[in-house]
Amino acid sequence: MNAMPLRSVLYMPGSNQRAMDKARGLPADAIIFDLEDAVAPDAKNSAREQVVAQLAAGGYGERQLVVRCNALASPWGEQDITALAATAVRVLCLPKVESVEQLQAVRELLNDCGRRDILLWPMVETPPGVAAAPEIAGFATVDCLVMGTSDLAFELQLPPSPDRCGLQFALSSCVLSARLAGVRVLDGVQLDIQDTAALRAVCEQGRALGFDGKTLIHPSQIAVTNEVFGLSAEVVARAARVLDVWRDAEQAGKGVAVLDGKLVETMHVDEARRTLAMAQQIARLQETE
Repeated sequence: MNAMPLRSVLYMPGSNQRAMDKARGLPADAIIFDLEDAVAPDAKNSAREQVVAQLAAGGYGERQLVVRCNALASPWGEQDITALAATAVRVLCLPKVESVEQLQAVRELLNDCGRRDILLWPMVETPPGVAAAPEIAGFATVDCLVMGTSDLAFELQLPPSPDRCGLQFALSSCVLSARLAGVRVLDGVQLDIQDTAALRAVCEQGRALGFDGKTLIHPSQIAVTNEVFGLSAEVVARAARVLDVWRDAEQAGKGVAVLDGKLVETMHVDEARRTLAMAQQIARLQETE
């Protein structure tokens, strides 16, 4: 699985030039330039042009750049994909994916444009999307599943609930689908941008469910999200110690290693290596902020 951190993934309206410029200095791990929900119908074409220009201008350092285009079945989807295929963008986020056939149609259009290298981030926002999540996550060139929890809660007719009780099955199902496919998975947005305590609680819940990070709608949400989905100094130090005792055990010809009285197994070594790789990537991101 890709070690590039996706703790905080910030949506930026493609119609807001100032916001996209500001994103260059924000400590988010990834930026999603949004051509879909955040852009009014009469601004779709101009927003597309602005995003294309923004990608050409660059200056976003090591953070990952993604564009959420309009659905291929919409009046703007084909133009979005064709225009973006002519840029250096490496990832497209696709809204309301409910079947592999939708992904295949986008893939064929990208291939026709000579962009077989572009990765896909399908959004799971509806009950059919949740049901098809195993096939969607396993589709070639899918790199990450993105939860659209606001739309999903609406589709499921759920009452507002800070503990997201009604979403638990869908959230866990999509985490499981992502892990089966070996791809990453992002939790949905928190709409209340002023309640920091609620944001922290939902981030901790998402982390406990197995999400790699969270999508965000405002820069003020980045710090908490990076903290909760990030790595403490203690976690990084312990990972290094796990590798040390494992290496010592191997060199001594021992079949097992022990750290602080606990058995160290292969899965702990793999997790330690993943942790240290992620720590290095986070450090690289911080150097370019």
